[in-house]
Amino acid sequence: MTADLDALEERLGYVFTDKLYLHRALTHKSRAFEIPASQQSPLADNEQLEFLGDSILGFVVSELLVRRHPSFPEGRLSKLKAYLVSASHLYKVARGLGLGAHLLLGRGEEMSGGREKRALLANAVEAVLAAVYLDGGLEPARDFVIRHVVGDFDHERGEDESLVVDYKAALQEAAQSLGLSTPRYLIVRETGPEHKKMFTIEARIGTQYAARAEGSSKKAAGQQAAQRVLEQILAEQQPEEAAPSD
Repeated sequence: MTADLDALEERLGYVFTDKLYLHRALTHKSRAFEIPASQQSPLADNEQLEFLGDSILGFVVSELLVRRHPSFPEGRLSKLKAYLVSASHLYKVARGLGLGAHLLLGRGEEMSGGREKRALLANAVEAVLAAVYLDGGLEPARDFVIRHVVGDFDHERGEDESLVVDYKAALQEAAQSLGLSTPRYLIVRETGPEHKKMFTIEARIGTQYAARAEGSSKKAAGQQAAQRVLEQILAEQQPEEAAPSD
């Protein structure tokens, strides 16, 4: 295990003073459940680290984007941030770091392919980030985010108004995290000749959220409709401005 962790630390670009932080970050709750009750600890798995890492990631990414792009409006910054902190992107980060091979899983999770599960790997990235923060402080954590999560992404695409984001995937993740119904997509109408059709797609989450969009393909219209519903959800999640005091 020590040699394995040494190799992982080399890829992470950070050497832990207290290796227990890294060990805990790699321990899934399914593995912790297999520890005898007499030996269990409330800090046996990585769930609390995931919680902390999520907050650190959001803060550091937001800070980096604002510093790198002071002229960007809030909407463009939000799109960049939404992608960089998304489970789909963190899954790619985890795969690049080879985290799956180092995870400590329970037997059931191991047998069900846990080392390749998107959500599990994305959460592991957040847990490792929190472990770096607790072991070394904010600067090593910021360096981890710059090196592995942000990289040159916003430099390469930040100036591009057509930033490619999978809004359907982002909407699915938002719905799951908020306990909402699974998004549905309906073809409202098709217009135009066969060689130049236009499609109107409605994205809907239960009776709470719905939006329509038109595009030259079902995929494009669906993505735009998903984006509009996602924006509705995000708008509701924004904290209300405090009323001015007298």
